[in-house]
Amino acid sequence: MTPDHVNTVIVGGGQAGLAMSAHLSEQGIDHLVIERDRIAERWRTARWDSLVANGPAWHDRFPMLEFEDCDGDGFPTRDSVVRYFETVAERIDAPVRCGVEVKRAARLPSGRGFRIETSDGVVTADHVVAATGPFQTPVIPPVVPDGVINQIHSCHYRNPEQLEEGGVLVVGAGSSGSQIADELLRSGRDVWLSVGPHDRPPRSYRGKDFVWWLGVLGKWQMKTPPAGREHVTIAVSGAYGGKTVDFRRFADRGMTLLGMTQGFEDGVISVAGDLAQNVAEGDANHLGLLAEADAYVEANGLDLPLEEEAKIIGPDPDCIVNPVRRLDLAEAGITNIIWATGYRQTFDWLEADVFDGDGKPLHDRGVAAEQGVYFLGLPWLSMRGSSFIWGVWEDARYLASHIAGASAPARDSA
Repeated sequence: MTPDHVNTVIVGGGQAGLAMSAHLSEQGIDHLVIERDRIAERWRTARWDSLVANGPAWHDRFPMLEFEDCDGDGFPTRDSVVRYFETVAERIDAPVRCGVEVKRAARLPSGRGFRIETSDGVVTADHVVAATGPFQTPVIPPVVPDGVINQIHSCHYRNPEQLEEGGVLVVGAGSSGSQIADELLRSGRDVWLSVGPHDRPPRSYRGKDFVWWLGVLGKWQMKTPPAGREHVTIAVSGAYGGKTVDFRRFADRGMTLLGMTQGFEDGVISVAGDLAQNVAEGDANHLGLLAEADAYVEANGLDLPLEEEAKIIGPDPDCIVNPVRRLDLAEAGITNIIWATGYRQTFDWLEADVFDGDGKPLHDRGVAAEQGVYFLGLPWLSMRGSSFIWGVWEDARYLASHIAGASAPARDSA
């Protein structure tokens, strides 16, 4: 691997790594991006075939480049996003080394800089940026033992045809779970969806996409999640042209809604009695955002069309009124479980005093507790939007400035 020494090594060649590279180049700082697979690998191999972005193309992009193959109000496909980041890498001439894995990054004995051991040799650097993103190690709760039923994480789901014949239980009703369950239902499968606490914004309201509303209402810039809502998922979709996720409509179309999946014994899934509460709280989130939007329109004298029908909450279907508490998989004909249960962050390669007792990074807007270490692309890094394409661009700008400031004395003395 060349060169032997750079100012900054960026670990990860996805949206975070490329944003960091763009801003470091603008600052005139030499750097190297190390990616163990390919650029935007998660978009290539950890997404299902029909996936589209959850935000419209005008919003979910870097300011430097628009999507060339998607209308601004459209939702880019998985392949379109991959092409987008490949184009970004070319435009900024990113110094990316693909197919190289970082094995270990540790401070040099001198205490200044880091030694980064990779599958293609060693490089040293003054700074290390962990830009591996939030989707690192898929989490499947230890509920159903291996071998009992075909079960996969949502990152390994591709399409309905890959599954065993029969019904499907989807656990988790955030963006991934709700979209996968919808696709399976449309394919003719019998589907059960385990719904936990969630936010459920409108896809659009009064002629504006919900991402626009989050912007003007200041919600993208929130610094911390609301108390008690740190791990709440968001049910939003750009699929099929972009529709508001409505679990009652799912049920009206034949999907069976369940509360949170709790346990498993003798072929039977035990289900919590929290379905009605979870759906009601999602409704409250939905209606609350509409109310804030209406107040904003009135306060600013905007001419946006009324949309009272968006406030209508339909009657509870039978699966909410009479919730299932025990689900016999064989009796129900369920032969597959898809766990849309998220990921955990893994930084085993980084040997630095920058983690708490649970392995969570300690940082201030991505600047780690130990000098020379930075994090980028993590949820709530500096704001609610930090893990989104546009948000990671803003965070990378700040970190590049910080690195430039830390590097200035060395450059001046040289």
